[in-house]
Amino acid sequence: MIGAIAGDIIGSKYEWARLKTKEFELLSDASTFTDDTVLTVAIAEQLLDGAAHVDLFHAYHARYPDAGWGGTFDHWAQHKRRESYQSWGNGSAMRVSPVAWAFDTLEEVTLQALKSAEVTHDHAEGIRGAQATAAAIFLARTGHSKDAIRAHVTSEYGYDLSRSLDELRPHYKWDVSCQGSVPESILSFLESTSYEDAVRNAISLGGDADTMACIAGGIAEAFYGSVPEPIRAFALSRLDAPLRAVTLRFVGTYAPRFLGAAR
Repeated sequence: MIGAIAGDIIGSKYEWARLKTKEFELLSDASTFTDDTVLTVAIAEQLLDGAAHVDLFHAYHARYPDAGWGGTFDHWAQHKRRESYQSWGNGSAMRVSPVAWAFDTLEEVTLQALKSAEVTHDHAEGIRGAQATAAAIFLARTGHSKDAIRAHVTSEYGYDLSRSLDELRPHYKWDVSCQGSVPESILSFLESTSYEDAVRNAISLGGDADTMACIAGGIAEAFYGSVPEPIRAFALSRLDAPLRAVTLRFVGTYAPRFLGAAR
């Protein structure tokens, strides 16, 4: 979960920059958490305490009105709507990482990913993006290889993971759909050599940098064993006290070894 949050914070500076390089400042004073982090923490609280997703989404939106919400979610939350709005956006995937840590089977993870998504993202693509992301994190944290993760995501969710980032990068454009950003985020992890490299890969595509780094970072944390200590400390320092408290309580409950430094 901290890996997803750190990816969001690092990517926040570059969301509109359209970078096409992996060479950029990683830890910047200009970086901040966005709606990706806020809803990730909301999901974590739901898993810890059991409140309804919709109520927590409304509450967190009200608490952080300037977090950079997408227009449709912003309208939905402001008006306290309870019905879903058929979104296929990558918001369902950006917030799902806690689900992959809170359950012990792939079947339960994918079921709970659906439940976390369908509150707002009940379009088939929105659900697919959340489930594919959660499955990748679960497989990574349970010792599966990159080849196994690639094979599962390809066969179960139909994403094309055969392309390379070098092939994608020159032509890739900013895209907030699940179908246009989740596969590329997973590829950013698959081609990485470390947590930091996964985040740099995701941002270097020049797309929705904070969300893609959030998704790639969540998978990379699980696979590589944690988030490097300087990045972890930086990310936690950028959170306010309530967000940090829920984050640390969740990690302490479901993955206490990940409170330490990366291996």
